[in-house]
Amino acid sequence: MACSIVQFCYFQDLQAARDFLFPHLREETPSGAVRRDPSKSTNWEDDGWGAWEETEPQEPEEEGNSCKTQKTSWLQDCVLSLSPTNDLMVIARGQKAVFLVPKWKYSDKGKEEMQFAVGWSGSLNVEEGECVTSALCIPLASQKRSSTGRPDWTCIVVGFTSGYVRFYTENGVLLLAQLLNEELVLQLKCRTYEIPRHPGVTEQNEELSILYPAAIVTIDGFSLFQSLRACRNQVAKAAASGNENIQPPPLAYKKWGLQDIDTIIDHASIGIMTLSPFDQMKTASNIGGFNAAIKNSLPAMSQYITVGSNPFTGFFYALEGSTQPLLSHVALAVASKLTSALFNAASGWLGWKSKHEEEAVQKQKPKVEPATPLAVRFGLPDSRRHGESICLSPCNTLAAVTDDFGRVILLDVARGIAIRMWKGYRDAQIGWIQIVEDLHERVPEKADFSPFGNTQGPSRVAQFLVIYAPRRGILEVWSTQQGPRVGAFNVGKHCRLLYPGYKIMGLNNVTSQSWQPQTYQICLVDPVSGSVKTVNVPFHLALSDKKCERAKDMHLVKKLAALLKTRSPNLDLVETQIKELILDIKYPATKKQALESILASERLPFSCLRNITQTLMDTLKNQDLESVDEGLLQFCANKLKLLHLYESVSQLNSLDFHPNTPFSDNDLAVLLRLDEKELLKLQALLEKYKEEKTRTTTVRFSDDKDGVLPVKTFLEYLEYEKDTINIKKISEEEYVALGSFFFWKCLHGESSTEDMCHTLESAGLSPQLLLSLLLSVWLSKEKDILDKPQSVCCLHTMLSLLSKMKVAIDETWDSQSVSPWWQQMRTACIQSENNGAALLSAHVGHSVAAQISNSMTEKKFSQTVLGADSEALTDSWEALSLDTEYWKLLLKQLEDCLILQTLLHSKANTSTCKVSSLQAEPLPRLSVKKLLEGGKGGIADSVAKWIFKQDFSPAILKLANKERDAENPDEPKEDLLHLAYKQFPCSLELDVLHAHCCWEYVVQWNKDPEEARFFVRSIEHLKHILNAHVQNGIALMMWNTFLVKRFSAATYLMDKVGKSPKDRLCRRDVGMSDTAMTSFLGSCLDLLQTLMEADVSRDEMQVPVLDTEDAWLSVEGPISIVELALEQKHIHYPLVEHHSVLCSILYAVMRFSLKTVKPLSLFDSKGKNAFFKDLTSIQLLPSGEMDPNFISIRQQFLLKVVSAAVQAQHLAVKDGESSEEAPTTPFGKDQDWPVLAVDLAHHLQVSEDAVRRHYVSELYNYGVDHLGEEAILQVQDKEVLASQLLVLTGQRLAHALLHTQTKEGMELLARLPPTLCTWLKAMNPQDLQNTDVPIATTAKLVTKVIELLPENHGQYGLALHLIEAVEAISLPSL
Repeated sequence: MACSIVQFCYFQDLQAARDFLFPHLREETPSGAVRRDPSKSTNWEDDGWGAWEETEPQEPEEEGNSCKTQKTSWLQDCVLSLSPTNDLMVIARGQKAVFLVPKWKYSDKGKEEMQFAVGWSGSLNVEEGECVTSALCIPLASQKRSSTGRPDWTCIVVGFTSGYVRFYTENGVLLLAQLLNEELVLQLKCRTYEIPRHPGVTEQNEELSILYPAAIVTIDGFSLFQSLRACRNQVAKAAASGNENIQPPPLAYKKWGLQDIDTIIDHASIGIMTLSPFDQMKTASNIGGFNAAIKNSLPAMSQYITVGSNPFTGFFYALEGSTQPLLSHVALAVASKLTSALFNAASGWLGWKSKHEEEAVQKQKPKVEPATPLAVRFGLPDSRRHGESICLSPCNTLAAVTDDFGRVILLDVARGIAIRMWKGYRDAQIGWIQIVEDLHERVPEKADFSPFGNTQGPSRVAQFLVIYAPRRGILEVWSTQQGPRVGAFNVGKHCRLLYPGYKIMGLNNVTSQSWQPQTYQICLVDPVSGSVKTVNVPFHLALSDKKCERAKDMHLVKKLAALLKTRSPNLDLVETQIKELILDIKYPATKKQALESILASERLPFSCLRNITQTLMDTLKNQDLESVDEGLLQFCANKLKLLHLYESVSQLNSLDFHPNTPFSDNDLAVLLRLDEKELLKLQALLEKYKEEKTRTTTVRFSDDKDGVLPVKTFLEYLEYEKDTINIKKISEEEYVALGSFFFWKCLHGESSTEDMCHTLESAGLSPQLLLSLLLSVWLSKEKDILDKPQSVCCLHTMLSLLSKMKVAIDETWDSQSVSPWWQQMRTACIQSENNGAALLSAHVGHSVAAQISNSMTEKKFSQTVLGADSEALTDSWEALSLDTEYWKLLLKQLEDCLILQTLLHSKANTSTCKVSSLQAEPLPRLSVKKLLEGGKGGIADSVAKWIFKQDFSPAILKLANKERDAENPDEPKEDLLHLAYKQFPCSLELDVLHAHCCWEYVVQWNKDPEEARFFVRSIEHLKHILNAHVQNGIALMMWNTFLVKRFSAATYLMDKVGKSPKDRLCRRDVGMSDTAMTSFLGSCLDLLQTLMEADVSRDEMQVPVLDTEDAWLSVEGPISIVELALEQKHIHYPLVEHHSVLCSILYAVMRFSLKTVKPLSLFDSKGKNAFFKDLTSIQLLPSGEMDPNFISIRQQFLLKVVSAAVQAQHLAVKDGESSEEAPTTPFGKDQDWPVLAVDLAHHLQVSEDAVRRHYVSELYNYGVDHLGEEAILQVQDKEVLASQLLVLTGQRLAHALLHTQTKEGMELLARLPPTLCTWLKAMNPQDLQNTDVPIATTAKLVTKVIELLPENHGQYGLALHLIEAVEAISLPSL
């Protein structure tokens, strides 16, 4: 009940606003003001920042200290304004401004809070060099009848050094501009409508007052409100159509020229005041002397107060009616270019990007009306004192003034005198808080006879002055006029105190009564913590100490709080002092507050709390019934009952209780109604579950505090209402702690179960609440329960006792429906993620339910008349069978869930490759509820996540599905997987599991495309899917969801650069490295080929029927991946083939780093247009004969691919790899490129034989003659091939004879025929890739050429000469 300061809003990113307004304070790494959410700093719109790039020159090094100070005190140099409804804040400096709007967001701690975020930012100046001097945020009332009380919108009024006053919307759109005086605007202030407190107070009109160095302009509020609404509508219509031009109504204003005063710094417009007859005569005598004439009607005057110098404070009075208000034609914001400006400026600032147009308009300044002279009537003359600011109180009777001497002076506005002064407040910022008394708090404990004792009397109003002293970093609250300081807070030295002094504009005496908007009278902006705070002051602090019983009570409460904090060894003395204090407190509400603080104390033992509460209870009962507060009496009684319950439970838990009943497996089987085989199966499942769970969970130290709960916490958790105890909204951990206090000792067999149940039932706890607490403890303490099987017996006993309570199971319950009691227990088991404990509790519940149902059946049967039918027994058995079916279904579901959870807990022994961070993420825990809500694919999806984590190959899944061999029993993971297959024959059917694994791998790959092995493994799973319908659907969904965008990006990138792009470009455009992109294109090719194969095979197969296990027929949730796959349309085979060709080309370019290749240039316009379209759509594809130019380019490309493939193969052989195996890439086996090139030639209308011939030539070129001989068999036109090989033979001989330059070679060359010599000299051996070929191998090649060439061929003779030459060369070596 004391004065307090409350944070109600935070800044999302205040440092970015500072950096915008003060560019020289910008840092590389933000470390200044608190940045509440760094990730949201990207929300600043680039277009809105305008001057980000206009960096100002850096401050010199020697001014480092002042710069450092400015980083924290920068807000003092800004023009700051906050709307009283807290829906807009403006921070401006120089020509720039930032508009902040509040948004509800979650903080770092997960708590929802209001944060100020940037709504608009930019430059406000229109004329060159003008700066912002003052700003106001005025909320405007809505005209709609159904308004909720919030303002319709907020207008920002900004004053400039040029004399202009401009009005903006929240988005920075200029509505209108007024030049009412050609001097700088010193101050803007506003007054809104307030309902007069009593008939003697004059009703004040709304107005906006503008202070200039020698004039005051007041704009009528009603006129301004209508003009602003009209301008806003005009802007909206102009933005919509572009031609609307509505002239808004003119502004009505008055302009007073202030005389007889040196300088003016600030002002206050008091409003209209009416003098009393005595004051009228006194004023007339002072002004006109003894013979002054007095009018019969009392004059109404507008009063203005200014602060400055000579006089320090000046009082001005303007007679109403002495001058007519001036009418200003509204200078509408450049209507001719409104539309274009609105569409051109993304930030919302009107005409921000076209200042030259603004300047042309601004040159024609409007006419400025002359001011009406107004002389100062009197003042407070103090030649040495200079006023700095004035702040008017909410009720217009007082005003606080600050000066350059560090004083704060309180003025009586009506009398024009200073009535109080505070010293030592240099650079002070001031504001007011007006508090209205709450009539319900006025009633004291005993009836008094004061005039305010009647609750129906008028509410009193108190005013408090708030002073912020930045030099000392303190915020003080003072009671006025002569009251004491009632509050002080240390708030820091760099804050800003904001006091609007107005509310919502546009209300009147009718609408203001129905509107109760949330407004803040005063706010403190702290740039260091990035928060906005307000001050709460209770009304009773304004009352004098002598008459205020509440003040005495508050003093006693503070004394009590201090006493509770002391550590005293003498608890009896402390208890006595606390009793005296709480009995001395008068107000019931304060007494209740004191008792709450006592019960919340951690230092007082239970006995003290009980004695204090009992004493207060006895005192209240002994008083007269009329003077006792019923709420307080009931509160004490309820707390006393809770304390007695705590005492009883603590005593039961502290008793030494040891039941002498041995416990065996046979007893457990009887208890759970299981035979020996079923019990052994259950124990084996639980043992395996416990073993796997222990391996994955962290070490947990035994907690000795289980079952212990402090009394303070106990009272916080429970509440008493109408003879029943309810639990408050508490967290799950707190719920378990409360349950452990009641039942943990009972479940361990260390406390009497019967006594505990009787105590709790008699205290008023419902059986349903107790069952919920019991199950929360049982299900959360799974590890302890599985280690101690005897606790099952205790749970059975406890559950039986709870079920026999009066309102647990209703005897008149309809036997054909499900029991709500047992349904509550089943629901708890279904929701639990601790499946072992849930399965055990379900067995216990099933057993107890059957036991109770049998006893009820026997009782009912024994009461049946002997001559009647045995229908009663039949009904009973139907009821039993109905509830039993639900139990059996739950037991089957829990058993399935337990097996599945055990599998997910298991971990592979060895990992063949590095583990990705994605694979290291823990798997979510399962519950029956999660599986029921996970849809038909939920089970397979969970197993697929586990397979991804273990990175099993698809072959292992197939092996685990077969019956286990007796020879290999040592595969526990496959055993668990096999057990899961048996448990879920439909949900984990191999095709379904492969489909989910395929999808899981591609989803994880999409998160991190650098992990190309995930995509490769996904394609492996896709190929293992046997049913073509599923395979087709999954492949098509993968293509559309994850691949086509990256594939198209890769295509356009490679076509743009005309070669295999570098790593940086790949990362920028495709989002992965060049190595990963190569693998990606290879996997895409595999996927498209699989898709085509599936499309061919699906016509021969039937659509699979997706079954579900009987226990899981009630699953609901998202549609499964397999169901989605089966819904996919048929693909258009030629279109997929078309994409496959493109993919092969891209893969080849990346695989062999080919250059000067633009992939899309190999296709005509039809072919290009068909790319990246939906694979199920019918597209216009190239057909008929292709342009020879395209065919030529395609052939050149394919020959490049073949050459590169042979080169790669040759290098691999050279490095020692076997030439018979396909070379491997970093992510798997490579393609058979020569075969792929021939296949591509077929699709690209290129001669396949030309590709084969080139392949043979390349093989011989690299000296791999044995592979060349095999490849010759595939060539059709052997004559052309022979001519090509003949040239290659000549190159080999030319190298052997001409380039080695041996004596024998020269002699041999001389003996050769001249024709052959000439031909050999024309050969260029540099084209040979391998020159170290033995001459015997070349001899074989020449023989092969002779075989291929027909005798009538022109080069046949040359070939014969070559044979002779080769033989001659080989002779010396023989």
